[in-house]
Amino acid sequence: MTVTLADVAARARVSPATVSRVLNGNYPVAAATRERVLRAVEELDYVLNGPASSLAAATSDLVGILVNDIADPFFGIMAGAAQTEIGGQEGSGRAGGEKLAVVCNTGGSPDRELTYLTLLQRQRAAAVLLTGGALEDPVHVAAIAAKLRKLSDAGTKVVLCGRPPMPGESALAALTFDNRGGARALTEHLAGLGHRVIGYVAGPRERTTTRHRLEGHREALAAAGVRGSQDRLTVHGPYDRQSGYDAAVELLRREPELTAIIAANDTVALGACAALRDRGLRIPDDVSVAGFDDLPFSVDAVPALTTVRLPLYEAGARAGRLAMGNEPPPPGGIARIDGELMVRGSTGAPRE
Repeated sequence: MTVTLADVAARARVSPATVSRVLNGNYPVAAATRERVLRAVEELDYVLNGPASSLAAATSDLVGILVNDIADPFFGIMAGAAQTEIGGQEGSGRAGGEKLAVVCNTGGSPDRELTYLTLLQRQRAAAVLLTGGALEDPVHVAAIAAKLRKLSDAGTKVVLCGRPPMPGESALAALTFDNRGGARALTEHLAGLGHRVIGYVAGPRERTTTRHRLEGHREALAAAGVRGSQDRLTVHGPYDRQSGYDAAVELLRREPELTAIIAANDTVALGACAALRDRGLRIPDDVSVAGFDDLPFSVDAVPALTTVRLPLYEAGARAGRLAMGNEPPPPGGIARIDGELMVRGSTGAPRE
């Protein structure tokens, strides 16, 4: 039985006119109402029919860039670079104008990620870029895979930037950061200096970036012959400064003989540095600190932060070119992007 607009309206408890406004995007609708309508569309698998169905496979001049947190430079740099490549193509639009790149801030919410993808699907987006790590929740992975297949089938180009492809996902290209290798090099650096009691401030659980960086760290510890319970020296938390501060305090409580801390990213590392200073500890004389990503402020920190540099701008720009068809996809559709160890003043040999 064919699902109608009225069926969607009844499921979402709104009028058919409201459903139409949400799907066409031509009238402001409250966020909660919009999400309810889009959920009903998904649950009923509603598709446009009649004359509108002939437009379903056509693409618009819209390109969506999904980020977890636009305030985080990690995402802002990639999104900005991609937007420059997408919006700067003269004559690239269907009417001879530029493409419109829209940044969609999910706040790390799986529901918001699906909502934005549904909105972009209904707007027949020309391309969708998903940035950063993926959530490793089987239900969400299946939902995202189904959504990306629908987008690809409708002619939307899907590009993953800094995000590994998950099972069942359809994408034109995936640009993946070598988070394992970068974390391994960082820990090898500290172990080579003589550190054996190293705390690790990990990111949120069930994120690919978190798991890969933690795996690389522990691989390096094992290779260096470091024994002991690594779970005890690992604290998980958000990718923000407060998380780094709180985690450093907890790690010092658990292990007063700590000589080094590796943080999930540079922002977290700055929080850890603040906690150490507040307790009268010197960096790196008493405790070495290292981050990840090499965000712009890292070199200006005091002392300058040892970290792993990821080419965020270059990756974002490449993703934008792929979305615009101005660069061929990598062989096999997947390109690994390596990080570079940047040794600076925040790490040194452990105290005697």
